[in-house]
Amino acid sequence: MGVRENGAVTDRTVAVLAGGLSHEREVSLRSGRRLAGALRAVDVEVREWDVDASLLDRLQKEQPDAVAVALHGGEGENGAVQAVLELHGVPFVGTPSRACRRAWDKPTAKAELARAGLSTPEWVALPHSTFRELGAQGVLDAIVRELGLPLVLKPDQGGSALGVQVVQHAADLPAAMVSCLAYADTVLAERFVVGTEVSVAVVHDGDEPRALPPVEVEVPSGFYDYTSRYTPGAASFHCPARLPEPVQDELRSVALQAHELLGLRDVSRLDAIVQDDGVVQILEVNVSPGLTDTSLLPTSVGAAGMDLGVVYRSLVERAVTRS
Repeated sequence: MGVRENGAVTDRTVAVLAGGLSHEREVSLRSGRRLAGALRAVDVEVREWDVDASLLDRLQKEQPDAVAVALHGGEGENGAVQAVLELHGVPFVGTPSRACRRAWDKPTAKAELARAGLSTPEWVALPHSTFRELGAQGVLDAIVRELGLPLVLKPDQGGSALGVQVVQHAADLPAAMVSCLAYADTVLAERFVVGTEVSVAVVHDGDEPRALPPVEVEVPSGFYDYTSRYTPGAASFHCPARLPEPVQDELRSVALQAHELLGLRDVSRLDAIVQDDGVVQILEVNVSPGLTDTSLLPTSVGAAGMDLGVVYRSLVERAVTRS
């Protein structure tokens, strides 16, 4: 290990974990490649590892200084991989396993945020068995009466908007429910909120976490779905968001509060809707933000005048130091 004149530590070996077997495997591989390239550009030695049965042997034999988790969905965000790293004493960039689990389960995270006084759209979460045993139509009718239309159906766990459905008409609910249940056994039905869609990244680039400039998402289709997220040109991004400065300040404050309330670490991303009255409605908090060419965290990092590789090199040092 060496030290540059600017104090940056060099000669670290970092294993970037990507891929896995979740629905978001391809996106994760893209994030992993970009992160690996960014770290190599700042003189970090990188190993790119898919997450499979060879992982533990590789960790034991190669013993990287730290691991950077670029996994999306499934065991990469629900805390499973993080728990294994903790059991083996491997330093890693990202949120501890228990907090990952809390943030990964959307109803649990929403309840905790709402209990702390933060705003999140009204919701109800019901398992597949409830619709089957009590009669799907009666339950769907009750959801519409309570939450109104349009409403959003989403898997209670997962990311990249996979399985998410915006339902405008009650007649479309059964088909939307079936599509949603293809990705999870429990559906989160959420009141549709009108406003400006935004994302706020939080990074620990110093002693305290810092919220980066908010990114505004503009989608011609009106719905920031999987295709819009990962198809170049399908969405437009404005960073900083085209919102009054006091609203941007509120967004940064809410992102930091959510980050700390859920016990997140190193890096996170808040997704929210800003209503016309300036109220920030939290949609979800992500413990493993995407790093692809169309992802929002790199956009925020660039707008803040920072370099993605430098940011993650600093996070690697934090991980090694706390170990």
